[in-house]
Parts: sequence; C-alpha cells; structure tokens
Amino acid sequence: MKLRDLPSVDELARDERLAGEPQALAVEAARTALARAREEIQAGHDPGDLVERALGQLAAARAPALRRTLNATGVIVHTNLGRAPLPEAALERAVEIGRGYSNLEYDLQAGGRGSRQDHVTGILRRLTGAEGALVVNNNAAAVLLALAALAESREVLVSRGELIEIGDGFRIPDVLARSGARLREVGTTNRTRAADYERAIGPETAVLLRVHQSNFRVVGFTEQPSVAELAAVAARHGLPLVDDLGSGVLVHLEGEPSARESLAAGSELVCFSGDKLLGGPQAGIVVGSAELVERLRRHPLQRALRADKLTLAALEGTLALYLEPERALREVPVLRMLNEPLEAVRARAERLAAAVGGEIEETVGRVGGGALPLAELPSFACAVEEALAQPLRAGDPPVVGVVRDGRLLLDCRTLTDAEADEVAAAVLAAR
Repeated sequence: MKLRDLPSVDELARDERLAGEPQALAVEAARTALARAREEIQAGHDPGDLVERALGQLAAARAPALRRTLNATGVIVHTNLGRAPLPEAALERAVEIGRGYSNLEYDLQAGGRGSRQDHVTGILRRLTGAEGALVVNNNAAAVLLALAALAESREVLVSRGELIEIGDGFRIPDVLARSGARLREVGTTNRTRAADYERAIGPETAVLLRVHQSNFRVVGFTEQPSVAELAAVAARHGLPLVDDLGSGVLVHLEGEPSARESLAAGSELVCFSGDKLLGGPQAGIVVGSAELVERLRRHPLQRALRADKLTLAALEGTLALYLEPERALREVPVLRMLNEPLEAVRARAERLAAAVGGEIEETVGRVGGGALPLAELPSFACAVEEALAQPLRAGDPPVVGVVRDGRLLLDCRTLTDAEADEVAAAVLAAR
C-alpha cells in the first residue's frame, strides 16, 4: 500500500464495521489509525486492515486506565500498586454510601448541617485514646495542615536526622515550607538530643516536630530523643509536640510506633496514614488534643484537604474491624499477609509451580510503603522464565512479579489462593 491509497478519515469512519459507533469516536479512531498507517508505510511496512486498527483504537479508548493488578512482588504495601488492598468491610461500606445519598454533612438527630468528621472521630478516639481526631486526604496533607494551623510565620524545630524524603521526591522541608512555617534544624544527622531542642527554643518557636524515620535507618553512632523526652521539653516551654508517624499502626507491631503509644508518651498531635499498615483507604489521620484538632479543623486549608465520602466510608469500615483486634488480624489484608505462616505461603507457591511447571524459590518479602525498612519477611516464590514478565504485565488482569537472575519470581506472600489460580492461568495463556 502507498500513501495515496489511504482512505480519508471520513471514508474510513463510514465503514460498515464502524457503523454502530458514535460518530465522534469513530472519526477520532479513524484519524489515529490513519496517522499510524502513514508512519508504517513511510517505514516500508504494510499497515494491515485499517478498520481493524480503528476498532482497536476504540477498544483502547473505552478500556479503563486504572486496573486491578495481581501483586506477585512480595512487597505488601506497594506504593506503585496502590498500597493497601481494602478489607471487604471497607468495600461494602464504600459501595453502600456511594450508590446513593448519605448523611455526610447532615445531623440526622438535629435535622440540620453536621460535620463529615463526626463519622470517624468517635472510633478514632476510642482506638487511640485521643481527645479529638480529624481526617484529610493523605498524611503529607495532615502534616501540612498541622504546621499551617499551629506555626505559620513561626519556627518549627526538627532534627537534622529526620529531614526525610518520602515517595516521588517529596521532602519534609518542602512540605514544611509550603505550610508557611520556618524550619529550624537541631542536632546532627546521626545524633540529636533533647538538649538540642531545649537550646534552640526561642520567642519565634511554635512547634516541636518529630518525624518517624519510616523509610530508612541510620545505624552505628546514633542517638535520638524519645517521644517522652521531647514532650517534656515541649511542656516546659508551653509548646505542642507534633509526631509524624508516617505509616502508623493500631495493633502492636514490633518496631513500628502506634498513635496510642505516642499520645501516651506526651505528643499533643499525632499524624499517620490510612493506606499503609492501617490497611485502609488513602487518608491522613490526625489525633490528639481536642483544642489543637479544633484549630486544624477551623483552618481554611482544611476544606481543600478534606477527605471525601467514599474515603470516610471505607475508613470507617476498616476502623470498625480494629474494635476486635483478632478480627482485624484476620480481615485486614495487610495484617493477614504480614502474619501469614510461612508454611501457607510455601504451599501456595508449590501449587502455583505445579500448575505452570515452575520452580520453587525461597525469597524475602518486604513491608513496603516506607514502613519497617529493615524488616525481612521470609517467603516463597514460583520461578518462571524471564520472558514472561512483559506478557504478564500486558494481560488481563496484569501480573507484576520480580525479575531476578534471569528468571521471573512470582512471590506468593502477596497473593491469595484465588489470585494464585489467576496467576497460573495467566502464565499458561502467556506462553
């Protein structure tokens, strides 16, 4: 075929195989198909059936971009794969609230306007021991709001060892600067003491900020003051201590601080994420002093950062599970994966390997999401040929594993039994 043999856009769009398609979509698909055909002809290739190309363009335009993906990486809180999968209870609440109207900002008892925060405040207070609670759209927003409400145009003291960078290049100093507060560093990268904060406090000091080193560890000749030590310094000077936990947990997890523990040690505000180790939707949760939480709630920035009804519904559904800790361990996927016996993971990997002719490989999973960076989770994977990595990513549903030493590892700690069956079918179809 030569360029002069190509039909016009209108001619291609009028083909009978495109007759049932909306005119605007058909024209756009025809235009794209012809543009690619010209490129192939100029490169010396046959462009093939142009109508089929246009139909392919239509199918691609209709396909959702955000897709369910099977996580065979062994990283439980995988930021690139959507972080925490939601519990069934959270999904049920989101569907129930999303399909119709709700009392999002309506007080049913008083018959007038209410606050969207009321739906989760009570349960957060119960689970953390806080006086007040507030939910915004993520933890960076929670920290931003806290600093804007409490320290705008004034100083915030932070240890040099806590000036961390989180995902996608976002840095604590940048978040702090956008709040309108002024950063004042104390101590050194590896050693900071309570006395460093004490000496730095002056008339312009508004807040002491502690940032949990969630996604890295400094080892060796190190020192950091405890929450209780910082709280004592803050109390002597009548200043609030804000503790940014990053991930945050509501059950005991060795090496990861909880909001309840931080508040009990003297923090006045604690900020943490909803979609990491908590295992719920993306959210930034602030708990602590009722007076300080109210200052955050009344700040103009709060409206821009607030969580929507589906987030609040899913968060409420997740938090309700924590009222019975044993139930949370069973039904919150993140906690279930963290605590699943290694024998069960191995059995799943063996079934997958038997189904696809793969090999069992002992491996190590990770918590992910910037939590417990040194923790290693013993795991087992099914190893298949490396060439399957791209076809599996292109499948439906996509499967994402780890390429290592010339093989594709399908880690079974982050797969359920049903998902392992889907992965097996995907591998067989991709070969």
